[in-house]
Order: sequence, then structure tokens, then C-alpha cells
Amino acid sequence: MRSGLTELEAVLAVARHGSFRAAAAELEMSTSALSQSVAALEARIGTRLFHRTTRSVRLTDAGMRFADDVGPAVSGIRDAMARAGEASDELVGSLRLNTSAGAARRLMQPLLVPYMQRYPRVQVELVTEAKMIDIVRDGYDAGFRTTDIVPGDMVAVPLGPHIRHLVVGSPSYFARHGRPDNPGDLARHVSVRARMASGHIYHWEFERHGEALSVDVPGVVTLDEPHLLREAALAGLGLVYLSEYDVEADIAAGRLESVLGEWTPPFERLALYYPGRRHVPATLRALVDLIRERA
Repeated sequence: MRSGLTELEAVLAVARHGSFRAAAAELEMSTSALSQSVAALEARIGTRLFHRTTRSVRLTDAGMRFADDVGPAVSGIRDAMARAGEASDELVGSLRLNTSAGAARRLMQPLLVPYMQRYPRVQVELVTEAKMIDIVRDGYDAGFRTTDIVPGDMVAVPLGPHIRHLVVGSPSYFARHGRPDNPGDLARHVSVRARMASGHIYHWEFERHGEALSVDVPGVVTLDEPHLLREAALAGLGLVYLSEYDVEADIAAGRLESVLGEWTPPFERLALYYPGRRHVPATLRALVDLIRERA
């Protein structure tokens, strides 16, 4: 475990994940040791913090109050430990980041690898998932997402170029269905739709000569992960709308072809985002400085 707050961090980790196994993996300890830490704390305070069944783990009412009370205190102690570590000439500590798989691939070589090389004693944990999460609730220092979906109460540091989205399909699809000449033609095509983390279906965004369109494309297949959308396009199931980064290798190899290029200018940028709190950990501040240095 990363600090001496074993029992409190154990309870908070189980509360975040709703799973002893996932919490144990985060804290780098065995599931049995984690369970013992939670049980020891429950015995000390004389109340049960979790309802446990073979299929689920959830906080009791007392557990919810306890987590709400101790969570800020534990965060404060972590910040104090980080500030103490800043007195060292060499940056040490941890940095937990969350992003999508596509963004991680885009960021690894130009940003994260140089950061790891510059600060070899910082423990960097990068977790990828398609759905937008609450980085504060889930114990992350920061996240990377496109600027249009960064929560308004977060500090956002834009990085990299504006991202272009493309409408792509396989050569076999175009051989069967032809090519759309404008966004209105999509009503007569087969598309693979994308479901966002909010549950809404993503509308394809287009713009040309100042005219902006948002199209709810028809389709019988709906997926929620960019990699799956790409696989569907490669299989010839229909047209998909993905970032250029996700499909540029397939386009170069001739596996996918792009259409409506004059309607798909660059839109949003990626951004590092984090809570607008008073103290920013030195490990995160160093990443912000590196982004600005390379801007």
C-alpha cells in the first residue's frame, strides 16, 4: 500500500470500487489482507461499514457517513505528505491518471514517456476506460478528455492539436452502398451508432462554410467503445464516425476509406483536467509544467 493509512485507505478503496478484489489491486495488496484491514477497523469502531454478499459489496448507512467524514481528511494527509516530499531535490510520489484508450495512445510517446523519463521515482498509474468518470470520487489526480466534455468545475489545460473526426467505411461497404456526397445522404446509408457514457446516442458533427450540422444517423448496431466501432467498420457493417487518430493507420493501409472530408474540419482538443483545489500535488504540477513547456 502506498502510505501508512492502511485501514482508512482500505475502506475508501472498497467504497470506490464496490469490490474487495478491485480495491486490493489498486492498493497493491492481497484481497485477504485488505479484508482483514477492513474487519479490524470495523471491530475497533464497533459498527459494520459494508453489507457483504457473494455478489456485491456496498456501504451501510454508517459506512456512507464514515466515508464522507474521513475521505477529505485522508486526502488532506496525502497532500501534506506530498508537500513534505517536495522538499526533496528529486520528485517522488504518485500520479493516478484516467483517460480513454484512444487518448492514451495519443499521449503516451509525446507526453507521458518524457514525464516518466524525467521523473523516474514517480509512480505513474494510467487507467483507460471509455466512459467518463468522476475522477475525485474514484481517487484519480487528473484525467484527459476532449475539452467539450471536461466538467465545468475542473481546471482544464488544453494540449496538442485540434482533433478531426472522420466518417469512414470499408472498401467492401462502399462497393455495396456507394458513397455519401453530403451529410443528408447518411439517411440512406447504414451507420454504426455510438452510445456515450451519459447514455445518449452520439450525433455526428459536421461543418462547412459556416454551416454546422448535428446528425442523428440511422443504424441497427450501437456500440460504446471506439475500438469496437473501428472493428465494425473494418468488417463492413456500416459507416462509423471516429477521431482521425483512431483510424489513420487503417486509412493509410487501405483497410478503411474516408468520406465527407470537406464537412469534417478539426473540432475539439484534448485537455488535462483536475480539481480546482488550493493545493496541487507536486507530481501533477510537474505534468502541467511539462504540457506548457511543450505547447
